[in-house]
Amino acid sequence: MADVESNIWNRLTRVVVVLLGVAGVLLLAVCYLPLIKTNERMRKEVYRLDAKVAKEEEVSRQFKTSLEALRNDPKAVERMAREKLGYAKPGETVIRFEEPATTNFVTR
Repeated sequence: MADVESNIWNRLTRVVVVLLGVAGVLLLAVCYLPLIKTNERMRKEVYRLDAKVAKEEEVSRQFKTSLEALRNDPKAVERMAREKLGYAKPGETVIRFEEPATTNFVTR
């Protein structure tokens, strides 16, 4: 009888140890799950901001290229004056095209 009780207690002890281990793992998972989700959200934000930085760097590069062209290329200055300011050389005729006015008609 003592051997049977000892065997039962050994099994119960193993079950309790396994359950305590499982409870510990679950406790860790519950404690770290919010941190994992926060980390993932911040990682996505970093990727989004990296993409935005890359886009802004491209825009900056284009502006720098345009600025260098305006500083060093007289033809670029002339083209800019013609496009933006509507300037023309003596004897030239400037024709401007405007977008047609849109009306909001409701068709039935």
